Amino acid sequence: MAVNRVPVLKRCRSLGLDPIYLGIDKKSNRELKRANRKVSEYGLQLREKQKAKFIYGVLEKPFRNYYKKADRMQGQTGTNLMVLLESRLDNVVFRLGFARTRREARQIVDHKHVLVNGKQVNIPSYLIKAGDTIEIKEKCKGSQRYKDILETTGGRLVPEWLDVDAEALRGTVKELPSREAIDVPVNEVLIVELYSK
Repeated sequence: MAVNRVPVLKRCRSLGLDPIYLGIDKKSNRELKRANRKVSEYGLQLREKQKAKFIYGVLEKPFRNYYKKADRMQGQTGTNLMVLLESRLDNVVFRLGFARTRREARQIVDHKHVLVNGKQVNIPSYLIKAGDTIEIKEKCKGSQRYKDILETTGGRLVPEWLDVDAEALRGTVKELPSREAIDVPVNEVLIVELYSK
């Protein structure tokens, strides 16, 4: 499996992204020294795609597959793409506050700590549907790791499309998110323009 080993803050700086969107509350003290040259239209489109891939931790081939799936769905392709990315299991675990970052959420899912509707799921890209219940396995709930995580994520706002019971480490998907409910700074229109060339 390919792993992106670029330092997170460095990547955030190069994409002009606030690390808060990744669940990291550190700030980079360095300023990016960028020449004042004009970025082409293609360059802007590529940066938006890289931003979306980096935030959700998706590689190029799966990302293109999400785009193709979004294109086949009814409605606007860009909105569909963002909804698909947002309804990945690792992202939902992060949004519920059961992980500090999306990378940690991915690891939690990989390590078989998550149950979806009572069944164990260890695929981070598993797509959640409205009405699904996500919870941490009973034997993992008491571990120190989750106490630390809840302490850190306690003040984080849970999106309105999710319903969470932090004490029981259980959450329910009330509905799939609308584009307005997704607070990710990505202009999906540019991604659609890039792929539709």
